[in-house]
Amino acid sequence: MSYQHQFIDNSPCDFPPGKVVCVGLNYAAHVAEMNSKNIGEPLLFIKPASALAPMQEPIRIPEGRGACHFESEMALLIGQPLKNCNEENVIEAIAGVGIALDLTLRDLQKQLKTAGQPWEKAKGWDGACPISPFVKMEEVADLQDVDIKLWQNGELKQDGNTGQMLTKVIALITYISQFFTLLPGDVVLTGTPEGVGPLQAGDQLRLELAALLNIEAGRVIQG
Repeated sequence: MSYQHQFIDNSPCDFPPGKVVCVGLNYAAHVAEMNSKNIGEPLLFIKPASALAPMQEPIRIPEGRGACHFESEMALLIGQPLKNCNEENVIEAIAGVGIALDLTLRDLQKQLKTAGQPWEKAKGWDGACPISPFVKMEEVADLQDVDIKLWQNGELKQDGNTGQMLTKVIALITYISQFFTLLPGDVVLTGTPEGVGPLQAGDQLRLELAALLNIEAGRVIQG
């Protein structure tokens, strides 16, 4: 099934799927668990539109490419163009808020990093960004006070809050717009809390974004 953006209330959503701009290492506890360091500014990378997939569909992880890790993140659907924007322009340009998985081929990512090569192959394959339907922005009281939780086979693995972000949402999107024009239908992933880990075929994931979304993801399959 081809991916199309959706609102959770089934109202029309005419934004075409676009690029996914991601930020790495945006939670201090996740920086620590990855044995990394805060570089002092957002770490950006892009997944293509072909990486988007409905979260309720089976989550397919590549076979023979090593460990594939889950990373749950608050996702923002862009509804208006943003280029070199000011912070006061950001909120009105966000059309919706959802939850997504930044799937990562961790072994491949480490190999590419060690070789000094770009690591998009570890992040941007088809289906590497399962994503929920979106709630409309007006339903979100405070983007910097949203709980993010992920359960793997009934066990709580990730439990964070967007208030823990190193670069907050408004500043983050403003920063992104200095480098990449954000267009209607683009998605911004805002970083993952600690607790990331490997997936296995047969796993069942459940994700929660405060009281806004509670999503039973499709079962993990390999191949």
